[in-house]
Amino acid sequence: MPKGGHSARRGRAGPRAELREGKGFAASNMAPAMELSCWGGDWGLPSVHAECLVVMAYARFCGAPLKVNVIDHLWRAPRGSVPLLISNDTVISQPAKILNFLRKQKYNADYELSTKEGADTLAYIALLEEKLLPAVLHTFWVEADNYYNVTKPWFASRIPFPLSWYLPRKMSGEALNRILLTKGGPPLYSLTEVEAQIYRDAKECLNLLSNRLGTSPFFFGNMPTTLDAFVFGFLAPLYKVPFPKTQLQDHLKQLPNLCHFCDDILICYFRSNLSGATPAGQDTVDANLQKLTQLVNKESNLIEKMDDNLRKSPQHPPRKLTTLKLSTGGEGNSSPNRLSP
Repeated sequence: MPKGGHSARRGRAGPRAELREGKGFAASNMAPAMELSCWGGDWGLPSVHAECLVVMAYARFCGAPLKVNVIDHLWRAPRGSVPLLISNDTVISQPAKILNFLRKQKYNADYELSTKEGADTLAYIALLEEKLLPAVLHTFWVEADNYYNVTKPWFASRIPFPLSWYLPRKMSGEALNRILLTKGGPPLYSLTEVEAQIYRDAKECLNLLSNRLGTSPFFFGNMPTTLDAFVFGFLAPLYKVPFPKTQLQDHLKQLPNLCHFCDDILICYFRSNLSGATPAGQDTVDANLQKLTQLVNKESNLIEKMDDNLRKSPQHPPRKLTTLKLSTGGEGNSSPNRLSP
């Protein structure tokens, strides 16, 4: 490591300390403005979307000055899939590419890692994407009980109508295609066989991560790195979201060091999200949106009941409707005047 490397690394500790105290990101005057579009949070998470969480966690670890734009019911994503990083005229999607861009801006959470540790990081990330991610996608988007009771209602509530009918179904189809693309080849020919295999692989991966973490706070000692961001991003939603079907979630909760790992990162790096004092007031938006959704549902149910009662009512037989239509025929010339602005 070049001389002065450790002091440069310690220079990143200042922004991290401020961030943990809820003071926000410390940005250099020379750093370009960077905005991250991502899905919002719930159940104590800053985001319920695994890949968004990866980027958000990494930014917190290295003190990158990201302005987070949460996708809400206004559907404010500019273009491309989330997470999406915009810096001046540069638009970047996919967590790995976003993290590489942040490193080029000198926000490097892996600065103190050795060459071997850097190679281990790449190997473990590949393992996560091959063995764990398919089961996480299946838990959220393919397992019917979880999708219809949790995933679809949550995402639909943050997407405007009529896209709320289309996009969750599209995202579910994309998740299934991604699973089948990586796991659907011979000798696994049926979806049932694929599902059994991906959950076996995911449980083995969780066991391996638990053994690798041991009693350390992070995977490479006392400082979080890229690997910690990926593990946290994949595990935290699985750990916190209240699913009806909890096969993989139950296995995760039997590994207390991984659960403590997620809890510690949430407390140390996302304390403002846990206390409800988010910069954008997202918790307030979510609460108001939930109340509005409940009100709309009640109104819709009431209208349906009233409509049913009107159809069944003996006071309005079809002949009276005919009489009313005939009686208004002579007023056809004047009625447009009453309705025109």
